[in-house]
Amino acid sequence: IVTGSSSGLGLYTAKALIKNGYFVVNAVRSPEKMQVKANELGLDESSYAIMYLELGDLQSVRDFATEFRRSKYVKNFQALVCNAALYLPNATVPSYTKDGFEECVGVNHLGHHLLSLLLLDDLAEAPDANMKRLIIVGSVTGNTNTLAGQVPPRAGLGDMSGLRNGFKNSDRNQGALIDGTRFIGAKAYKDSKLCNMLDIKAFAERFGESTGIKFSTMYPGCIADSNLFRNHTAFFRWFFPILQKNVTKGYVSEEEAGERLASIVYDPRYSEQGAYWAWKGGGDQLWDNYNNNNDDTRTIAFNNKPSKEGRDMAKANEVFDISTELVG
Repeated sequence: IVTGSSSGLGLYTAKALIKNGYFVVNAVRSPEKMQVKANELGLDESSYAIMYLELGDLQSVRDFATEFRRSKYVKNFQALVCNAALYLPNATVPSYTKDGFEECVGVNHLGHHLLSLLLLDDLAEAPDANMKRLIIVGSVTGNTNTLAGQVPPRAGLGDMSGLRNGFKNSDRNQGALIDGTRFIGAKAYKDSKLCNMLDIKAFAERFGESTGIKFSTMYPGCIADSNLFRNHTAFFRWFFPILQKNVTKGYVSEEEAGERLASIVYDPRYSEQGAYWAWKGGGDQLWDNYNNNNDDTRTIAFNNKPSKEGRDMAKANEVFDISTELVG
């Protein structure tokens, strides 16, 4: 299963997985758009299915899980790739999911958290016991020990009072972010990605040994012309790819990024539990070093070192517990 695969990283991840022999269930909120994209890429119709999923509606997540379990696909269920994401960098007031959560956190984190919990037992029964994978896409912007992560507003969950309260009774000035502070669109996205990274560590600690599933997160590099930036300004969408290609050298095409994400699914080398996979030259340079890895290749991922907050297991378990309660 790949969520959000009707465009960008998800679409090219699906393409790469199909190329490597996988059948892909595309979990998307616009099946019609997915079908158009599949036709444009010439994907073999016998190699994929399309199923409706709206991560901003927890009932839709439950309905998807139920429908998937009843389908013929569940018997060969081998990997869940949580890719879909919403980014609202210019928003000055919060928007909310159907269940009343701030939308970026609701879609990017809470929807995927529930989906992962609902399908955990099914994934544990995967036919290839050595290649069970549950992957959530992270972001360099959620890691404050990177150059990109230092760009304000920086990610940070604070006391998580906003999340604890389920974002209830929040307005633009208070309570609309995870840390309970006033809403800033870019920070909401970065915080949701930090949640993804912490959540995967909690999943790995709690369920890795008992299920045999390899839980990991990853950052494929800067896809500067991704549809993820559709809500940014026209100038940003024009200038950002130029900057990444010519100045930072961190630019990665959607197709290359999709191949990178797919490789975490099918390559047996990526079996380290709770890893944060990254590629050198993709804008994810650490302030200290590459986790003592001095290999200069861009083709092989390495287990990067998250920020201090991103590797805080007490906070990871808090995020897991609060999120589990919020999604019911």
